[in-house]
Amino acid sequence: MSVTTHCADYETLLHALADGELDAGHVRDVDAHVASCADCAAKLKAIRALREAIAGSSLKEAAPAHLRSRIEALFPAPAPVAAPAAAKEGQISRWWRSFLGGFSVGAALSAAVAAMLIIGIFGPDPNQQVADEVVSAHIRSLQAGHLMDVETSDQHTVKPWFNGKLDVAPPVIDLTAQGFTLLGGRLDYIDGEPVASVIYQRRKHVINLFVAQRLGIARASIMSKTIQGYNVRHWTEQGLDFWAVSDLAGDELDEFVQKISADLRPTGSS
Repeated sequence: MSVTTHCADYETLLHALADGELDAGHVRDVDAHVASCADCAAKLKAIRALREAIAGSSLKEAAPAHLRSRIEALFPAPAPVAAPAAAKEGQISRWWRSFLGGFSVGAALSAAVAAMLIIGIFGPDPNQQVADEVVSAHIRSLQAGHLMDVETSDQHTVKPWFNGKLDVAPPVIDLTAQGFTLLGGRLDYIDGEPVASVIYQRRKHVINLFVAQRLGIARASIMSKTIQGYNVRHWTEQGLDFWAVSDLAGDELDEFVQKISADLRPTGSS
């Protein structure tokens, strides 16, 4: 099968991945293909850029205030009939309550449909998409031979290894003495962009610390999620995005994040 035909097979899957419609197995397959195919990585990036542009534009228009009056004008009161005044008044009142009830139900239904359309068009928030990709990258790294490109516990070897491979120099912090053993590093692809992954281990639990200049929406505080049984933490520090993912217990992963964050802060800062 030619490369062009092979990439064509992923055309629909790229859109489905951007829409968050793939199961975990297909996400891993597409992520693996994107990581090895620059053309498809560029297509995926373009698809997501278009979605973000649409989400950020003002495409919604509020209905004018006189719309209800115009609709009401289409349904005049029934013609008077020979009936006692009280009975006639009661009939009109019942008809009017019925109409307004129907109008309210219709308005609520329209609002619900509009909300569903907006969700369908704009999809989940960008951080959720990146979080899903981070977990997929973590799962993919656990396959035999995928965890590390450079295997060493020497931070002075891991850090220079990333030089020339990324636009930023990821911090590599040795926390071995604090219970988080530095194993090495890896170049990975998330959201169509190359990112650094610094790998740690706590007992038998692998921790992938993904570092990039922009990998999601910046957050002033730590975001905590659990996806497919994996704990995920996201925060920003010194202009970099950090995503930590592991099957390690949540409180221990929080401890890891705190130690990384503390080491990155200048001496004397709170």
